[in-house]
Amino acid sequence: MKPLRVFFYVQHLLGIGHLARASRIAAALADDGFDVIVVTGGAPVAGFPGPNVKSVTLPPVTSGDEGFSGLVDLEGKPIDDAFRERRCEMLLQTFRECRPDIVIIEAFPFGRRQMRFELLPLIEAIDATSPKPLLATSVRDILQERVKPGRNEETVDLINRHFDLVLVHGDPTFATIDKTFPPAGAIAAKVVYTGLVAAPPPPATSENFDVLVSVGGGAAGKSLVRSTVAAAQKANNGWKWCLVTGPNLPTGEFEAITREATPGLSVFRFREDFASLLTGARLSVSQAGYNTVCDVLRAGCRSLLVPFAAGGETEQTVRAEMLEELGLATVLTEQDLTPEGLVQAIQAAFAGPAPAAHRLDLEGAQRTAKILRERLGTKPTRSA
Repeated sequence: MKPLRVFFYVQHLLGIGHLARASRIAAALADDGFDVIVVTGGAPVAGFPGPNVKSVTLPPVTSGDEGFSGLVDLEGKPIDDAFRERRCEMLLQTFRECRPDIVIIEAFPFGRRQMRFELLPLIEAIDATSPKPLLATSVRDILQERVKPGRNEETVDLINRHFDLVLVHGDPTFATIDKTFPPAGAIAAKVVYTGLVAAPPPPATSENFDVLVSVGGGAAGKSLVRSTVAAAQKANNGWKWCLVTGPNLPTGEFEAITREATPGLSVFRFREDFASLLTGARLSVSQAGYNTVCDVLRAGCRSLLVPFAAGGETEQTVRAEMLEELGLATVLTEQDLTPEGLVQAIQAAFAGPAPAAHRLDLEGAQRTAKILRERLGTKPTRSA
């Protein structure tokens, strides 16, 4: 039997979290026998979207700043109408050639409003297709809260008019979508919880660090990077440090950090075995991004979270505070992030109780494949 074809759109703008989560889901779909094409629209990142899936890269755009105030190309130049038209036509042409059974749009319409210039035409093309593919949106369990009037109502209208499924990648015993999306009741019939999308359990590592600091993609973690370098210089207590800066930290800054690093601080731009490194770490220090939190929960190590809060961002702060309430992490706010404050928070985390046991569902990628098969009434063509 011909495998079901999935058309998966993902646009990362600042970090790589959206791309990483979508890649985990795409890999699980491919392992389950789906024919998957991932369409990406951000800066290329080595290793993503991963093996066993086809990929198409639209002309890349990124966010102009941490406040997501505008779209720019890879040279930092604001994009114009001709650029938008070129991207939109390429996206529509890719959709027409794919002829998918399922379309998954990551984040939109809950986020990525900047991409309406191409996503609304794509949705129109989906609606006009016969037979119409199943249309799903793929979203985190904790959303960025909207403050502008009418935004939530607009989202509800788009969901109810066009989408068949809202895939919420979370464990409802931890967070339900209504916590950060108040009108969730209006779309409740379309909401399905998949569980958290964590990577499979990693192999144990032979490298052991006292403090493992990571900043995701690196575009929004400069203050944590700088504070870590200074804290490692000040700590003077024999701790073995590891700093993973992320691939998006500018080359000049990475080189400067490498020069400034003390002998007890190992600096890397990226570690493919990051999840394994967590198994050998006394403490993980990170922002509170979805994917890193999933890796930490999988590893079961102590966790100090410094949630990203610039530009009015609320999502990571909400997640960090909820994890702290469950005894799964301690929190240091960006406002209190200084080299001295970081050392004190690390010392407090070491002195505190071990992380609480949890039963959160971390198998969201595989569960997503099962949900989609159940919706279309098919069986896997090969086992995962």
